[in-house]
Amino acid sequence: MHILDLSIFVLYMLAMLGVGFYFLKKNQGADDYYVGGRNMSSGHIGLSVVATDVGGGFSIGLGGLGFVMGLSGAWMLFTGLLGAWLAAVFLIPKVKRNPAFDKFLTFPQIFGHYFNARVALLAGIISAIGYTGFTSSQILAGAKLASGTFIDLDLNTALLIMGIIAVVYTVMGGLKAVIYTDTIQWAILMGGLIFIGIPVSFLAVGGGVEHIGIAKLTDFAWVSAQSGRSMEAIRTTLPSEFLTLTNITWQQIVNWAITIIPIWFVGMTLYQRIYACRDEKTAKRAWYLAGLFEWPVMAFMGVSLGILARVAAEQGMFDALGAGGVVDPETGLPMLLRSVLPVGLMGLMLSAYFSAILSTADSCLMASSGNIVTDVIGHFTKSDPDSPHMLRLSQLITLLVGALALALATTMTNVLDLMLYSYAFMVSGLFVPIIGALFWKRRSNVAAFWSMLVGGFTTILLQTTMNADKFVEMPLLGIHFRLPYGLDPNLFGLTAALVLYITLTILYPNKTKKEKWQTTTPSNTKSIPQPITSN
Repeated sequence: MHILDLSIFVLYMLAMLGVGFYFLKKNQGADDYYVGGRNMSSGHIGLSVVATDVGGGFSIGLGGLGFVMGLSGAWMLFTGLLGAWLAAVFLIPKVKRNPAFDKFLTFPQIFGHYFNARVALLAGIISAIGYTGFTSSQILAGAKLASGTFIDLDLNTALLIMGIIAVVYTVMGGLKAVIYTDTIQWAILMGGLIFIGIPVSFLAVGGGVEHIGIAKLTDFAWVSAQSGRSMEAIRTTLPSEFLTLTNITWQQIVNWAITIIPIWFVGMTLYQRIYACRDEKTAKRAWYLAGLFEWPVMAFMGVSLGILARVAAEQGMFDALGAGGVVDPETGLPMLLRSVLPVGLMGLMLSAYFSAILSTADSCLMASSGNIVTDVIGHFTKSDPDSPHMLRLSQLITLLVGALALALATTMTNVLDLMLYSYAFMVSGLFVPIIGALFWKRRSNVAAFWSMLVGGFTTILLQTTMNADKFVEMPLLGIHFRLPYGLDPNLFGLTAALVLYITLTILYPNKTKKEKWQTTTPSNTKSIPQPITSN
């Protein structure tokens, strides 16, 4: 990499660390650290939500989908749009209109409000594990991008660099640093894709150029002629179904939907941002904005770059990089950028993609840390959430979780798989009981606890015993079968949780007239009733 590109990239990373250091001096307690003082605007929150949800993992993952299936890969983020808008309509009013939630720091505290402390503890453990895995997926995405871009940089070294940068500024700055850097990072990513990554890559696959300089990009006659050559190269290189929205099965759409839509109702990162919004209207506006950025904006930009990477690979453009005849779909995108971008633009584009990766890694790290400090440690010990001790403990746990996520990232090779495994674990364990708590008047602590445990365990068991041919194999039990219609294990985990939740709620309802969920929470915070005002 040229010294100019490297300098741009290093300066960007130092700037992100500077934001973290700035908020290190500003944070006064856990309320500042985890929910940003509860007075954030819809613009910052909306961009932070989409930066967190799409981020680098989905950016690299979308590139991989575009590489293997074309434009139809964009349907994955259509489920993100649906999830965001459904949450805006149904979830946000439930959370923002309940004065009992006004001092909550985490999502599992809601379980403590509706059920009991044991249910909240289990929810905290499930959420912490899921978000640790999700943090790992983002670090792995960054490492793949770095190792595909920098010559002679191996994956493990790249993992170490990405992990340290993401963890350090998150530990220092907390949620305010995360949200403000997310806004900056998302703006950089969008600008990089729209003005650099997509147009330069598109023109490059037309052939006849090694690198496209500024002079050519400002020559409109050349750009017009080269665009025609690029379109012809795309049409002749790729199968025709790559350029349609129908190169997908109904099973794949269902699998994405049951994994991604529910995360909008159980994501700790999302509840932190709902708490951080100043009011319900602000939160709803932020969620509608986030949905539109997910689909169609980011969805089609991500898969388009993957498609261009596939064309470049078929043309042999990556041979000089030592890729040979086989290219990992998720490294095709960084290899494309490395091949076609000129000096200066390469540093800007690399910074843009690292922006996306860091914007998700930091949020997931904050979520997992918040679960451990508030929902797990806070279950056994009581302390003032605004005390300096609580702030220091939060920073220490964030550091330890980051180290664990980095270690986990070294054991996985596929970004999208690791992300979807983490999503599925949280969804199958937490979705059914939170929907029951918010929208069903009956309460059962027994039902909530066991539906979480059985739902999450069922999904993980099926995922870890499924082979490459989609058969579930448990040799010790003599079990060997294929899941019906090729549907995702998460669907069966959710089904098990739903059946168990309904059955146990009917059989073992909470018996007291005034339930515990109406009077107690397992958290370190106390509910503050708000005056009722008329509109």
